[in-house]
Amino acid sequence: MNDWLKPLQDGLIEGRVLTKNADLYSYSFDASFGEYLPEAVVQVKNKQEVVHVIRLANQYKVPVYPRGAGTCLSGGPLPVHGGIVLDLSKLPAKIDVSPGDLTVTVSPSVRTQDINIEAEKRGLMYAPDPSSAHVATIGGNLAENSGGPRGLKYGVTKDHVLGLEIVTPEGELIRTGGQTIKNVTGYDLTKLIVGSEGTLAVIVEATLKLMPKPPAVKTMMVSFHKVRTAGEAISRTLTSGVLPSKMEFMDQACVRAVEQFQPIGLPVDAAAIILIELDGPEEALRIEQEKVEAIMEEMGAKEVIIPESDEEAAKLWHARKQVSPAIAKIKPTKVSEDATVPRSKIPDFMDRLQTIKEKYDLEVVAFGHAGDGNLHPNILCDQRDPEEMKRAEKAVEEMFEAAIELGGTLSGEHGIGTMKAPFMEMELGDAGVDMMRRIKRAWDPHNILNPGKIFAEKGQKLVLRNE
Repeated sequence: MNDWLKPLQDGLIEGRVLTKNADLYSYSFDASFGEYLPEAVVQVKNKQEVVHVIRLANQYKVPVYPRGAGTCLSGGPLPVHGGIVLDLSKLPAKIDVSPGDLTVTVSPSVRTQDINIEAEKRGLMYAPDPSSAHVATIGGNLAENSGGPRGLKYGVTKDHVLGLEIVTPEGELIRTGGQTIKNVTGYDLTKLIVGSEGTLAVIVEATLKLMPKPPAVKTMMVSFHKVRTAGEAISRTLTSGVLPSKMEFMDQACVRAVEQFQPIGLPVDAAAIILIELDGPEEALRIEQEKVEAIMEEMGAKEVIIPESDEEAAKLWHARKQVSPAIAKIKPTKVSEDATVPRSKIPDFMDRLQTIKEKYDLEVVAFGHAGDGNLHPNILCDQRDPEEMKRAEKAVEEMFEAAIELGGTLSGEHGIGTMKAPFMEMELGDAGVDMMRRIKRAWDPHNILNPGKIFAEKGQKLVLRNE
């Protein structure tokens, strides 16, 4: 028996520490690739239990892997070195809205969608809206700095975080930031922690910004004969002075997959479609809608459709959210990426994706938050076919190379985790990665928090198959 297991159990109520393989298995994977069995899972119910686990882990130098709902697409919560999975999803759900301050204080176990539901009861909204918001926890969103369709206008998770309560790798409970909009007291530790993927601290509470819910929204669906023209239309719109709240892209393969999965009448003969949402005062929306329609016609759009009711608009946005499950029906394995490029380079990136698709004879579909350059090229393949998976690995690497060559980045919202760690130097260089490693060592000298993530280990490479 591990020498740390008994003192771990002694400090917690019976039943909180799971050690049987049958209980551990569901914590061995997330929504990405790879399976790693932990040695124990701790289902914490309060902050002091988190402190106990981290202090003991630091004393015995045991790896700790914080975990929420496990929806991560980059391997963020995978226990790659065994140790302890710290299950934060069982913490009591807390959503404390302060309407007068336009803030909400939440526990990490709260589902992201539920924060917005509570805000809307008061005429407010929590803007970040990742597609997994109905199942993902806010703790995971904070760790990964998640985005979503509304990121175009309102920014990603980090842009809405005012303060955190965290447990450090040495087991100290501290606060960063606060309740105020302005705060320049010392280093901005809040922004450092958000997006650090659980490698620097365990988040046990967060104070987030809310904003008044826009008085009106207007949805548009635009179809195109050519994918490149759709990309050019996105750039033209964003330089026109109109800033949509959402601007989503779906290629023909995505459209057809959704229509086969849950048909609503999308134009399956279009090479690509763009879904646009405008929000604000009614009069402003009327002017913006006319301007966007004119731009689309100038760009040679195949068709511009304005839903006649909120129900029809909701069906279109639901169809966009169904892309991922729909394309998963095409082949057994789906490799989901989120390379991001400057918005003016979207057409070029789409051309590069087509070249990669043909070069490696793979089924590649593309969709995503094109308004902020964040596309999700997905490779549809079969993990039981080793040769196909080798081609998929090479294709993913070339996608990253293409994004970086165009001035982009490896990840817009999924994080680095295990999946993209081998490519960090491609974007940041040796010196850039070394600086991040030095921050990690300063915060976590015993390397107990989520080791094996962000930074590639010796000989590590992208592997999408069983070797």
